[in-house]
Amino acid sequence: MVLSLSSHNVIQYLQDAGLCSSEDGASDKSELPGSSKNNFDLLVTLADNRKLLVKQERNVKNNDAPPHELFQEWLFHQLLQQFPVLGNISAMPTAVNYAPLVVHFDEENSILVRNYLSEYQELAIFYHNNEIFPQEIASAIGTTLAGLHRATFNRREYKDFMATAPQGEFRYGFYNPAQGVGSIEPEIFGTVPTDALKFYVLYQQYESLESAIADLASNWNPCCLTHNNLKLNNILVHSRWEKLDNCLVRLIDWSACSWGDPAFDLGTLLASYLGIWLKSLVVDPTIDLEESLHLALTPLEILQPSIIALIRAYINAFPMILSYRSDFISRVIQFAGLALIHEIQEMITGSKYFNNADICMLKVAKSLLTIPEQAVLTIFGISESEILNPVAKIHQLPQPVKEAQLIRIYYEKTRLRGC
Repeated sequence: MVLSLSSHNVIQYLQDAGLCSSEDGASDKSELPGSSKNNFDLLVTLADNRKLLVKQERNVKNNDAPPHELFQEWLFHQLLQQFPVLGNISAMPTAVNYAPLVVHFDEENSILVRNYLSEYQELAIFYHNNEIFPQEIASAIGTTLAGLHRATFNRREYKDFMATAPQGEFRYGFYNPAQGVGSIEPEIFGTVPTDALKFYVLYQQYESLESAIADLASNWNPCCLTHNNLKLNNILVHSRWEKLDNCLVRLIDWSACSWGDPAFDLGTLLASYLGIWLKSLVVDPTIDLEESLHLALTPLEILQPSIIALIRAYINAFPMILSYRSDFISRVIQFAGLALIHEIQEMITGSKYFNNADICMLKVAKSLLTIPEQAVLTIFGISESEILNPVAKIHQLPQPVKEAQLIRIYYEKTRLRGC
């Protein structure tokens, strides 16, 4: 029988697991909002002021839920133990730690325990509270994300390790996250609020949008270890970041990590930055989209220096990615658009919420996906060549090859669900 954790039995569980003694006790136990809808999270403060984050995946047996999120985070922890070079990518001026700080994993009960970093706060909260967007932080993230991708790029030993399956199971392949909106079934009318149905109507009207997502999915080529959920709330910044030479930030929540496409990580992170801008729009039926975007309470111009610093730091640390994919920047832009669509879907299914601001977000997402070359100038405020120019002075970057202008005479609407 699977143990169900609660604030009443968590201390006894930690004692039985040897993570604390009976003398430790606990000064505080508080339930936290789960990192996903499938997890129960409990923050435990022990008598010596140590803090442990205890997570339990509640519906591992539910076939409709993403399986084994906590197993995946534990697997990443094991990867760092097996290949310590990954946790010590020190060839960079600003260090970011990936370490998940896992101290215990109970596969039978799907319980994971890790140290809680009291001196850090989520980057999303830092940005919200301070309303500043330091380029140093963005550069640190870009540099070390590139370090992770570069260190594992096309390395078979890492790929094979990430293929490890939970006990008694077998993995046939890696999930392709480049997915659009699934088929609309009649049941949707009982689960989605009436206002939110407009999202599905608009989505189906944009045939070019579905085609662009299908192209992303069919061209998805996993080549390195990826985080796959790199949002601002999964990045921690130290409370004294200005005074530290390194360890400015930490990347956390590796429950979705796998062998994947590096552009997906960078695109998801870019979408998280764009979300700050899009969620501050002044939206009114009498105002068109272009005016709303310019009236945002957090203008895109304020975010652009950090966004540019993020991309430049990434490319500077991993210039080879442009030899591998000369269209890398465009793919990052497209994955950012896809991440915005996924965010709208999560709001509809989770919060049962959809309004005019979300319609603006959908239209921006469509532009990013269908015309990424033009969107580069809008999002960054400078052209792709200007983004890469400072990097080109350090590294010999390849010139992108222009594709022949061919007319597609046939297109099959594919809905890829994995690979």
